Amino acid sequence: MQTIQPRIGSLQLDNPTILAPMAGITSLPYRRVMKSFGAALVFTEMISANGLIRDGHKTLELLASCDEETPLGIQLFGDEPQVLAKGVQMVAGAGALLDINMGCPVKKVIRSGAGSALLKEPQRISRILAAVRAVYQGPLTIKIRSGWDAESLNFIEIGRIAESEGVDAITLHPRTRSQAFSGRADWRQISALKAELKIPVFGSGDIFSAEDGLRMLQQTGCDGLMIGRGGYGNPWLIRDILTQLEGGKISAPTVAEKAEAAINHLQLHREQFGDRKTIFEMRKHLCWYARGLPGAGQYRAGLQQVATIEQLLETTRTFFNEAETLSD
Repeated sequence: MQTIQPRIGSLQLDNPTILAPMAGITSLPYRRVMKSFGAALVFTEMISANGLIRDGHKTLELLASCDEETPLGIQLFGDEPQVLAKGVQMVAGAGALLDINMGCPVKKVIRSGAGSALLKEPQRISRILAAVRAVYQGPLTIKIRSGWDAESLNFIEIGRIAESEGVDAITLHPRTRSQAFSGRADWRQISALKAELKIPVFGSGDIFSAEDGLRMLQQTGCDGLMIGRGGYGNPWLIRDILTQLEGGKISAPTVAEKAEAAINHLQLHREQFGDRKTIFEMRKHLCWYARGLPGAGQYRAGLQQVATIEQLLETTRTFFNEAETLSD
């Protein structure tokens, strides 16, 4: 396939791979790792507009960034047009793009009226986007699901509203809120939305291999791919998608490559957050890097007993060294 370089408003991307905003996952260290493997655009974790206004200093910690991850997308969530507009004004200069979350299925977010709860109120979505556009002229996107449930699929209606209110691109995860992450993402809905809109449409959902990524591009005609769960412990997913797009051959990462990426991620996290936070927050990432390797179960159990950063490093290096020996 030819090189794909989507344009989102005034922002030109180098390639069609985007890292999804994910709460508890896409902190600066994770974004730096994924950017180093080729992601054209990375996003902050989802940030509460209400939180920004009430306790801006604490929430602004989520905006910590560095030059190597540019361009950076910032995702906000909320349910009140003027609150979101004020939040946008507070963070507008911190990134190259703003996204409003209208697809998160998490109960805590839904109870607040935000995330995918907004799909039940198309006119509220219209008011939110109008309020945000009134104060922000840069690249603006939204991320949605296909509807609240199977009886209320309204992604095309929401897409039309977004386009009419001046949104520059839209990402569709073609599952309903009721599905959460169960079942299969219906990529036909991405095709339908792409056929209906003039603005770029990005596809998300069930991209776990380079073959999945290319298949989504070919089957749906979408302008790019948003990588979420498929990238957990697997930054090679982005590299491999780009390699295949260029006609190259891909190969599975070696144990040594997995070890290098895992320890680099750990060290970046330590540099950003310090020892204590790294011990707790890196456990899930290290478990993902270890998937499929011999001794992974024992390693996962051992991580829960680690009390110091030195133990964490030693346990991780020992695991990967032994896994490499067993894999030879």
